[in-house]
Parts: sequence; C-alpha cells; structure tokens
Amino acid sequence: MGDFLQLVRNENMKIYRRPRTWVMMSILLGLVLVISILWLSFGDRNSTSMWEVVFIEASVLFLLVTIFTVVIAAGVVAEEFTTGTIKLLLIRPWSRSKILLSKYIAVMMFAILLAVELFVSTIAVNWLAFGIHADPEAALSFPVPTGGTPVSYLLQYYALTLVSLVVTVTLAFMLSTIFRSGGLAIGLSLFLLLGVNSFVALIAMLDYQWIDYLLFIHLNLTQYLDGNPMREGMTLGYSLGVLAVYYILFIAVTWYVFNKRDVAA
Repeated sequence: MGDFLQLVRNENMKIYRRPRTWVMMSILLGLVLVISILWLSFGDRNSTSMWEVVFIEASVLFLLVTIFTVVIAAGVVAEEFTTGTIKLLLIRPWSRSKILLSKYIAVMMFAILLAVELFVSTIAVNWLAFGIHADPEAALSFPVPTGGTPVSYLLQYYALTLVSLVVTVTLAFMLSTIFRSGGLAIGLSLFLLLGVNSFVALIAMLDYQWIDYLLFIHLNLTQYLDGNPMREGMTLGYSLGVLAVYYILFIAVTWYVFNKRDVAA
C-alpha cells in the first residue's frame, strides 16, 4: 500500500511541477476576484445578496474547472508516450494497472482541488465584498427550494456538477490512453466538451428515442434543480444510470487499451 501511495505522490508531483497547473489555478482565483470587484464597482452593494454573485461565479467558472481538468487528464498518459518516459515508467516494479490507477487518482484529486478552490474563493471573496448578513432572498436569480437556503442549493449544485465532472474527466483520460499524441488527446477532448455541448439543446429537441441514451444529454445534471429537464420524462435517477454505464465503459476501455498497448512501437 505504501508503494502505491508513493506512486500517487509521484503523479501529483508531475502535475504540480508544471507551470501551467499553477497558471490555471491562478486564473480561476483571478476571475473570481475580477467578477466580484466589477459587480461591487458597478452594482448596488446594498441590494445585492452575496449568494447571487457566488452562484453566478460558480455557474460560469465551473466550466473553466472542467476545461482545466480535461486538459490535465487528456495529457497525463498521452504525454508519457510523446516524451518517451512511458518506457521508463513501465520498467519499474509496478503493474500497469497500478500505474494507470495512480494517474487517474492524481487527476481526480486535481479536479476536486479546483472545485474546492472555486467554492472557497467565491464564498470568501463575496463574504468580504457584500457581507454574509446581506438579505439571502435579495435579487436571487436561482430557484431556492421552499424551506431551503442558498447554501443548500449551492451544495446541491456542486454535488451534481462534480458527478458530471468525474464522467467528463474520465472520458478525457480514456482518450489520453488511446492516443499517443498529447496534443491530439487534448484537442479532441476539448472539441467534445465545447463543440458537441454547444449543440446539445438542439439535439435534445429531436424526436428520436435513441437520443435519450446520448452521453451529452445527461451531463448537465443541474437541469433537475429547477425541474426543467431537456427531454420530457427524464429523471435524475435515469440520467445517473446512463452516466454510470458510460463511466464503466470508459474505465473498461481505458484499462484494456493501456494493458494491451505495445510501448515499444
């Protein structure tokens, strides 16, 4: 067990030794500050609830969390092949499955770290800017459930978005394992994330049964918070079931390809 933890530690070191990792984290924090400062400068502080700004920042910047994590996940295996370091890694006394699992865990830890950074920074910055005692019902643009609070709604939002993040990152990780080129894996992952997602609303309008099984129709789980699913009859349980099937498929393909790949080629 100690050897495996050391393997995970080594993968984390690879991630955090790269300048781009710290640039990503800095950009995320910087945008939180910029949005809050602009809102404070041009908005009415007395009539603005901090929860309104927190939610707006979370809904906008969580996409950035997903993009940054996808970039890391899409390159974590493919870049080992690009640089040739995969051969040095595989000659060590660890099985391929353990090596791949350590990389996957390190990527997920990075995803959770970015999500926590976004959550904590939005709360802390807007608490200082607008005050925690501001009216929690003032000018809220998101539907707080009856008897609920903005905090509970925000926690539900993060929980559902994290599920989607895990599935999306696993897809990028699979592509990183399939393709030897880090640039190709990252480019294809971002295309699927940004390009296909741009047309999801239009695809959901088509009257075909098979659309109910498409991955991207179910990635936006927050659609169930306001009770307006993209497709009539869809439920949170059904979407979670579809995502679970895709997740298992992505994991199975990833482990099969990595264990069967000829690194000498």
